[in-house]
Amino acid sequence: MHKYLDRVIESISQTHQEQIHGGGRHYIEVCLGSAAEKMGYADLGEKYKNTWAIVPLKGPVSGMKVRIDGRTFVNYAQFDSGLAVPGYVTADTALTYHPYEAQHSMVLNCA
Repeated sequence: MHKYLDRVIESISQTHQEQIHGGGRHYIEVCLGSAAEKMGYADLGEKYKNTWAIVPLKGPVSGMKVRIDGRTFVNYAQFDSGLAVPGYVTADTALTYHPYEAQHSMVLNCA
């Protein structure tokens, strides 16, 4: 399962590589389950259907903004690409990661 989840995470990172900034205040959410299903991994899609990765952005994008307390992400881990996920996801991946350090106040960008 490691390699399939790794592929999903790497695909999300690749899709947003031009926008990612590891320490950014603005971010978007990407559903790991939906991304896995689009790649043909139905079992991962079911397991992670309510799991959201965050993509810290270089700056705001168009759409509605919602301010979120940075403590929301206290148990998140961040991969070298900048993508951050809930800590429990790291048990199923072989990618290197470190604890995610969110800003005190984060801004969710909704499209």
